[in-house]
Amino acid sequence: MLDRHPVPHANRSDSRTTARRRLQAGLSAAVLATGLLTLAPGIARAQDASDAQCFRPGGGTTATVQIPAKKAPYRIAFANGFIGNAWRVQMLQTLKAYAEQPAVKPLIKELRIVSVGTDVSAQIAAMDNFISAGFDAILIDANSPTAFKPVMRRAKQAGVVVVSFDNTLDRTGKEGPLVQVNQDQTEMGRKMGDWLLSTMKNKNHVLEVRGVPGNSVDRDRHDGFRDALKAAPGIQVTEVVGNWDDGTGQKAVADALAVNGSFDGVYTQGGSVGVTRALLDAHKLVPIGGEGENGYRKLIAANAKDGLLGDSAGQSPALSAVALKAALAVLQGHAVPEEVRVPIPEANYKTLVAGTNYFPELSDTFFAAHDFPACGITLSAADITGQSAK
Repeated sequence: MLDRHPVPHANRSDSRTTARRRLQAGLSAAVLATGLLTLAPGIARAQDASDAQCFRPGGGTTATVQIPAKKAPYRIAFANGFIGNAWRVQMLQTLKAYAEQPAVKPLIKELRIVSVGTDVSAQIAAMDNFISAGFDAILIDANSPTAFKPVMRRAKQAGVVVVSFDNTLDRTGKEGPLVQVNQDQTEMGRKMGDWLLSTMKNKNHVLEVRGVPGNSVDRDRHDGFRDALKAAPGIQVTEVVGNWDDGTGQKAVADALAVNGSFDGVYTQGGSVGVTRALLDAHKLVPIGGEGENGYRKLIAANAKDGLLGDSAGQSPALSAVALKAALAVLQGHAVPEEVRVPIPEANYKTLVAGTNYFPELSDTFFAAHDFPACGITLSAADITGQSAK
């Protein structure tokens, strides 16, 4: 589930540009918009107002990326990895929906998207093709944190802005300036721990349902959660592995309940629908912190009156829209942090509103944390689901 420069473009002759565009012809592409040649002042002011809230520096650095402003509209490419789960599908739909927004569409001459699966070399080749074709910026949800250093250097030499999101890249400084957009996974775990401590009646025993073993997101969320629990010395924690999967999480929680009887609270990183169903099946309704799945929020809304008090926060597919916003900001000459940590969308049993932050008519697999109002990204569920995932 879980993923950032720039130098000015060198002058290119028309013949070189034409040749490069021919190289790109074999890519699967989606051309979304051909916009205006100039940026309206009102659009620039609106972007300035939201940037400060949205582009918060993270990763322990205050370094920024800034280049001389280029004239809009821009050619933007997205070298995606796999598209094999609901999060990835919604991420692509969100990117397209954001590109169609009235304040964004005039800035984009062309948006091309290619999904290569899990093949790292194919993703690098896609980036090389986009560089050769003269795109202004490339977005990437990287299949590997370490394999992209050479292509990043080639992007730098060509003056192509690169923004990585969701799956982040290891930064060495040798690959050139890079903007990375993500959410603070440690803070996400800490938020859930703080919320549970403030909500549970008793603070004796909690259940932690972890994600995929060895994954950095699982590690960081776990570390944040355990850090928060230090405020309640002596609290016992039982860990099970749910792999961010509903079926796996449901069985793991059912087994834990069978052994332990009950818990005072539960934290699950993902697979929240399955974990919650296990609590409902066992009639053990306690405070639970989980991900942003629509099905999880529907269960909270339906059962809060019976004692299922839930908090929901997680990795949003709208990171793709924030990445596009960051690329456009750099191309317009704005300074953007090298490491961007966007806000964590959160809702709980007190703040859930049907049609706003959860959607009874949509599938359980839709991620209800689908936009970033603090970033000026306010998309409706219909905006997103109306887009093709191709």
